Amino acid sequence: MTKIITIIALLVSSVFSAQTPYEQGMTKALGLWREGKSKEASDVMERIASAEKSNWLPNYYVAMINTTEAFNPANKSNATALLEKAQQAQDAATVISPNNAELLVMQAMIYTAMIVQDPMVNGMKYSPKVMELYTKAKIIAPENPRVVYCKAEFEISGAQWTGADVKKLCLDLESAIPLFEKFVPESPFHPKWGLDRAQQALKNCK
Repeated sequence: MTKIITIIALLVSSVFSAQTPYEQGMTKALGLWREGKSKEASDVMERIASAEKSNWLPNYYVAMINTTEAFNPANKSNATALLEKAQQAQDAATVISPNNAELLVMQAMIYTAMIVQDPMVNGMKYSPKVMELYTKAKIIAPENPRVVYCKAEFEISGAQWTGADVKKLCLDLESAIPLFEKFVPESPFHPKWGLDRAQQALKNCK
């Protein structure tokens, strides 16, 4: 048993050592995020972004991590600062990779977080922008599962105000599931999140 553990440890060590500094950094940052260490993960991603000036992914994750934290009610007092950091990273990523469907979804998520923070003030201001972003993203990447899922979820949440047909929106949400199942990310670090959230949203869709 000890020999098996030693062999596994050596294999893991050799795989990690074979990674480039970029890959090591991304692996570390994503691991910290999975452990719930969001600030530490964001800090590592920022350092990677400063070194990888032509790569949009590190800034994408800075935006994603901080936006996700802003949605957490426990961070309400700090939400504005989190979203400012997210927007700065989002802007930097968009300069590197314009017309990127994943980044359009990310921008829509930032605006959605702003709406959640102050629905009365920000709802009218940002809701049209969110829909415009999802519409553009769907033209660029109609089979991207995050585009389809996030657009449907946003419309479902606003259906009580817009009068949209929820049954149709539930079908739109359902159509995202097979897209997740066949989606192949470009690299181990490209976005691939959303299937579990889409499945849960579909269960709650009425």
